[in-house]
Amino acid sequence: MSSRIAGFYRLPPDKRRDELAARLEPGALTARDLGPGALSMEVADAMIENVVGLFELPNAVAVNVRINGRDRFVPMVVEEPSVVAAVSNMSRLLRHGDGIEAWCDPSVMIGQIQVTRMADAAAAAKAVRAAIPELEACCAGVHPQLEAAGGGLRGMEVRELRYEEPGYPREDMLVLHFYLDCQDAMGANMVNTIAEKLAPQVAELAGGQAGLRILSNLADRRLAGARVRVPFLALGKLADGDLCSADQEIRGEACAHGIASAWRFAWVDPYRAATHNKGVMNGVDAVALATGNDWRAIEAGAHAYAARSGQYRPLSTWRVHGDHLVGELELPLAVGTIGGPIKVHPTVQANHRIAGVQGARDLSMLMAAVGLVQNLGALRALANEGIQEGHMRMHARSVAIAAGAVGDEIARTVAAMVTAGQYSVPVAVELLGKLRNPG
Repeated sequence: MSSRIAGFYRLPPDKRRDELAARLEPGALTARDLGPGALSMEVADAMIENVVGLFELPNAVAVNVRINGRDRFVPMVVEEPSVVAAVSNMSRLLRHGDGIEAWCDPSVMIGQIQVTRMADAAAAAKAVRAAIPELEACCAGVHPQLEAAGGGLRGMEVRELRYEEPGYPREDMLVLHFYLDCQDAMGANMVNTIAEKLAPQVAELAGGQAGLRILSNLADRRLAGARVRVPFLALGKLADGDLCSADQEIRGEACAHGIASAWRFAWVDPYRAATHNKGVMNGVDAVALATGNDWRAIEAGAHAYAARSGQYRPLSTWRVHGDHLVGELELPLAVGTIGGPIKVHPTVQANHRIAGVQGARDLSMLMAAVGLVQNLGALRALANEGIQEGHMRMHARSVAIAAGAVGDEIARTVAAMVTAGQYSVPVAVELLGKLRNPG
């Protein structure tokens, strides 16, 4: 199966579905899976409380993606123009080099049990450390299906913390961290079950009061990453291919150094780093939404990880090595392919089939790859001609619709806005009027 589909963006939605269906396993994709009404009110009402309706977002597919030598289609749910186009275009560019390499850790989540109001914090920590084998034994059998699948407890440690802020009482606290391999689940409920079970025993051992007992969304035992190595020649290629090889390489070298310079800016300045990382998360979050995963937890963990040095920094790195631009990304990715809405939401299930997901670690690698490629697309635009012109061209369709264009008027209004270089609704209204009344 090749994910390379030339001109995919030019096709109408039904033809895009046909192209995908022809490349997937028979029966893997139907119009019903992705069409209006795929999620019924009955199922929605069972998923969360106080349901009054359904809120729809565009469900797109990025093409041309190749990760670890395997071609992939990438389902993405996002409202922002240019995100899906950037992933598809940069993935096509990367096919000229080594493609995208991705990796991930085992699916280990962290649980925290906090103890406060201890008479002697050091003695409490010593007592809990000594009892770790006993506490680990208490976890055996809590999740028998997980253990049968190869998951389960992967160790414990005790942390001694102190809250100390001028003008407020000092407070010592003890925190027991335990590590649970959740296999293909995100693992929040699994972790929280063990935390609740152990909390009374940990508090008694410490001679204090049990506080919070819950998972941590800073899943730094569950990192995923991606790497790309882009030759200057590919980086300088224009969509219409109108440059000779020498000019293309010169343009690509300038672009590579511009991207590396933009990354160094983000490394030293948290104001720039926040926008840099937003570009990464544009890709990660869109895949998380499409596959029924908790994008809020992913965001929290990613940004906490970005600040682990004491300063908020970019999640990715971009450096020039020889005649290549090399980009790398690493971030916590706690995702699941079982549980949550995955078993009940038909469109989420269809998106898993489109992506050919083979477990949580595979999905983590897919997300990391998309995050890095999306970041490359944004930085390449910034390094070449600035991001706004291209972004507004992608946004022009929404502007044309807001102006009242319908059917083939949308494309004609967009073309007129591109020619004029202006993308506001008033301009679109004026141009649409001229299209409808040429005289």
